[in-house]
Amino acid sequence: MSKSIFIVKITYVRPTEEIDALLESHGKFLEKHFHTGRFISAGRQLPRTGGIILCHGADKLEVAQLLTEDPFYVNKVADYDIIEFTASKASNDFRTLLDNLG
Repeated sequence: MSKSIFIVKITYVRPTEEIDALLESHGKFLEKHFHTGRFISAGRQLPRTGGIILCHGADKLEVAQLLTEDPFYVNKVADYDIIEFTASKASNDFRTLLDNLG
């Protein structure tokens, strides 16, 4: 159970109106990568200052490249911080999920 996973912290850098205008296309981007199996979970931060994506990939460079498809990235309305970690401890359910990652 030593696969790298990534926490992607998205921080909005433009007004909420600009974010809202891109939500539908951002949602399609997320769905695409849930379908490919790269994304594990995603959601808004509270308060609404950005979002979090939990994903896996070969390495940080691959994850960074994948994020360049995000409409938030393309339109420069958000900054991204990619945090890589190896889960050394996990609940049984999460361990099962990690064991099944491609």
